[in-house]
Amino acid sequence: MISTLLLAAITAIAPLPAAPATTAFSAATDARAAATGFAAGTTGGAGGVIVWAETLDQLRTYAAAGEPLVIRVRGSIDVDPFGDMVRVASDKTIVGDGAGAELVGGGLFLNGTHNVIIRNLTIRDSYIPGDFDGKSADNDNDGIRLDTADHVWIDHNRIERVGDGGIDIRKDSTDVTLSWNVISDINKALGVGWTSNVLTRLTAHHNWIRNTVQRNWSIDNTAAAHLYNNYLENVTQYGTMSRNNAHVQVESSVFDQVNDPLVVYGSTATLIQVNNRFRGTTGRHDSAGEPFDIPYEYQPDPVDEVKNLVTRHAGPQKATARGSRTITVALDGTGDYGSLLAALGATRDVRGPVTIRVAPGYYREQVRVWPSQSDVTITGPPDAVVAYDLSSSADKFYGGPLGADAATFTLLGAGTTIRGLTITGTGAPAVRSIGDRTTLAGTTLTGLLAGAGRTYLRDCTLRGGGDLITGPGAGVLDRCTLLPDTGATIAAPDTAPLRPYGILIVRSSVLGPADQGSVRLGRSGQVVVRDSELGPQIAADPWSGPRERFGEWANTGPGAIGADRPLLTAAQARAFTVDTYLGGWRPRV
Repeated sequence: MISTLLLAAITAIAPLPAAPATTAFSAATDARAAATGFAAGTTGGAGGVIVWAETLDQLRTYAAAGEPLVIRVRGSIDVDPFGDMVRVASDKTIVGDGAGAELVGGGLFLNGTHNVIIRNLTIRDSYIPGDFDGKSADNDNDGIRLDTADHVWIDHNRIERVGDGGIDIRKDSTDVTLSWNVISDINKALGVGWTSNVLTRLTAHHNWIRNTVQRNWSIDNTAAAHLYNNYLENVTQYGTMSRNNAHVQVESSVFDQVNDPLVVYGSTATLIQVNNRFRGTTGRHDSAGEPFDIPYEYQPDPVDEVKNLVTRHAGPQKATARGSRTITVALDGTGDYGSLLAALGATRDVRGPVTIRVAPGYYREQVRVWPSQSDVTITGPPDAVVAYDLSSSADKFYGGPLGADAATFTLLGAGTTIRGLTITGTGAPAVRSIGDRTTLAGTTLTGLLAGAGRTYLRDCTLRGGGDLITGPGAGVLDRCTLLPDTGATIAAPDTAPLRPYGILIVRSSVLGPADQGSVRLGRSGQVVVRDSELGPQIAADPWSGPRERFGEWANTGPGAIGADRPLLTAAQARAFTVDTYLGGWRPRV
């Protein structure tokens, strides 16, 4: 029987909307559908009263009630205070009622509850701009959090731009199934653990994780985690990790542009691989241990069909709007988003070129423009600073050097343009340009790694120590200002022996704070410096390495004077121009 308290709450909301008589609910919205995997048998609020929540107060009241309820969420509900989590009691089904059902600025918290179904909802935008890592006590804003909960089915939801974890399964929660969810534009996708016990059982199938950084999934001290038919796309730091006493099986899943897709961390963790696909992945593909018993029947879809199935059917609904061609980013809430990672995720819904405008501020985050994102322009003033503090020489916490993955900006898509902005790194290149036809105009940066494609810098400022410019690709610095530290080398590319063009510095100036005679122009690869002003910072003998691939032409200033310099002839100089290095590509600046 329904309680007096709940009856009073329902009758106070008069009149309640009637259930649509002719609505044909899809599989994602049908509360009668059955859970699979370890959450099989979860019924949620089946048999209870059906209620509709259109306000935060209604949702809080129904979710906390002691009786079984099917709660249909209508429209967009803003959580107040920002970042708060709506408490969900046992025996509840919370389901989005049609398109646009969403929780904005907060999440759902299952604390000690059991038998809960969450379906067809969007949970979004509880991220605090400026706290990319989610380390602030005020930014512990998960999308869905489970503490000591059991028999939970989370299905066909979209979780994006939340402050901390998309879904966190913690403190001995067990018998959980995650199916057909989209988790995107976030630092941490999903974590399992926060306990020394080894009893959690998790099934995750047909989920789409995209444009994330870590915990995709991070599985700690878990008795059985069965992950199959998932699609992981565009992951910056690491994919699926089994750690401590976790037992994980990853099956018939696709990893697309994922760094370190499968990681075993700790001597007692196990991770079994079965028939997975890896596309554009780098780093670790670990496996360890023996298979565990899977106590339910299942039939995975063919791995070659996973990407198409998941991208078509995961989430509460297909996006119908194509999105704006101009996206704004600001830390003070005046932009469309509070982080560049989130803004780049939004480009998925835009056909054709898109511009991201960044307001002044200090954005501490790693940024990647993925191969699937082409013709993206990111623009902002010099006091829009994007910075991160990883070092190329540092190790990942689970082993192995960070290397080039420590860069603040990694540009993998074709036709990327950065205008303005200040981009800095600590012990790593600020910008790693891998995609073809990358343009930086009026940008200030600390270090450039020019990858396999063509990179053009115009009116940029490049400062810092060590090797300022590295990489195997063709790069042109045109009308730029270089401000090296004492002992720095301007260019140290690793140009392939048969590749004719590496780094060209033209119509630029080398000045700055370095001691007189302490800076070298190049020490490896193919480098030409021409038509530029070289200050007294340049050594009299500024080249080391195979000198037949170095060249100077028509430079001026005290740094252009010295014996035994690799001077080009006029005929040779005609072969080393902006056009020859860029191979017919004419950047628009």
